[in-house]
Order: sequence, then C-alpha cells, then structure tokens
Amino acid sequence: MEAAMDLMRRMPPRSAETALNALLSLLPDHSLDLLSQVDLPLQVCMDKESLKEYILCEYNRDADSYRSPWSNKYDPPLEDGTVPSQGMRNLEVEANEVFSVYRDQYYEGGISSVYIWEDEDNGFIACFLIKKDGQGKRGYMQIGSWDAIHVVQVGPEEEGAAHYCLNSTVMLSLTTNNKQSGTFNLSGSIRRQMSMTLAVADGHLVNMGKMIEEMEGKLRNSLDQVYFGKTREMVCTLRPPPEVLNMRLPDS
Repeated sequence: MEAAMDLMRRMPPRSAETALNALLSLLPDHSLDLLSQVDLPLQVCMDKESLKEYILCEYNRDADSYRSPWSNKYDPPLEDGTVPSQGMRNLEVEANEVFSVYRDQYYEGGISSVYIWEDEDNGFIACFLIKKDGQGKRGYMQIGSWDAIHVVQVGPEEEGAAHYCLNSTVMLSLTTNNKQSGTFNLSGSIRRQMSMTLAVADGHLVNMGKMIEEMEGKLRNSLDQVYFGKTREMVCTLRPPPEVLNMRLPDS
C-alpha cells in the first residue's frame, strides 16, 4: 500500500485514473484505502433542475449516484440516498453561494461546489471544490486545468472555539505549443495540511474561508517554486535562451 501511494503521488493528473484502475486490479484488498486516499481530476455534471453545473467527487457520491449541492437531489435518482441534516444543509447552501463569489474573484470563472455532512464526533466535515479548465488568454499557454480539493474537518464547539483540520490537494496541468518551444506539458499535484483552533464568534464559514484562502496562497507559491522554478532551471540549463548564449560568446 505504501508503494502504491508513493507511485500515485508521482503520476501526472491526466494519467491518475488509469494508474488507479491498474492498482485496483493488482491490489483488490486495498481498494477502499486507495479510493479514499487517491485524488483524481474532478468531473462535472449538470443539475437538470437548477440548470447549474456541479462537481462530482467521492464526497457527494452514494452508490453510482451523485448529489447536487443546488437541488440536494441525486442523479441518477436515489430514493434512500444520504443527505445532510437541515442545519448542515442550510450551511451548505450558504457556503456554495459564498464560495462561488470567491471563485469568481480569484479564478475569473470555473466551477465550484461545497458539500457538508455530519461526522461521528459531533462535528462536521466540509468539502470545497474548484475546477477551472480553459485555453490561455495570455502568454503561450494552449490549454490548462486546475483542480482544487479542500476538506475541512471541524470538531465540536468547546468554550466558544472549535478545532479545524484542513487537507488540501491541487492538481495542475498546462500545455504550451508555439514555434519557439514546440509542444510542452507540465503537470503535477501537491498536498498540504493545516490545523487551527479558532473562535466561532464569526461563524464556521468565515473560519474555513480564511484557512482555505491562506492555504491556496501557500499552494500557489509552492507550485511556482517546485514545478515552474525547477522546470525553468532545467530547461535553461539544457537549452539556454538566445540572450544567454549571446552573453557567453567570446568577443571577436
């Protein structure tokens, strides 16, 4: 299992589903662990009632059906599908509205979904998802995708405070195609965790939002340093830009 997880951490997001299916056939006894621990690129579906798109994941799935955060109904229809309590549902509706504004401001589009349900420790769990696909409007990027998964486990309130544990995963894929560099693909994923104990005077949604905003900033910086920085270093070493080559030429 440890070797399987190590392999999945090194797989590009576009190949993750194929690799996971292969591991499931090789390790059937670890199917539940693999399905619960491996993050795949997010898929999107249309809510036929509200005509709004929502994101599919393991957190809104029951059997082979997925629950929409907009209508709170499963597709395909499921009579005994699990739904949150009324209190959790009210928080879920508010979270989807707020997170949609956050997504528009930070990502200038894309799709977001929030799912909230109770856990066994008198707290609750919230899953915040963002998916942004599209073609590049600036620079040389031809097509790219960004999948963000934020899962927050909130403990029971004690003396006006609650403990929050945030697990975040970002999967990034970029493809460029131009005459100078040819076709180039950069993809990878990164996972981080954050824990805080915060006062709940302003509400759980405010606390979770602040943690996600801070975490996304850290993830973007890490991706810039790890993926873009290292790639730039390797490419410039193997194939220096023309201006660098001209500086190295000896004076005639």
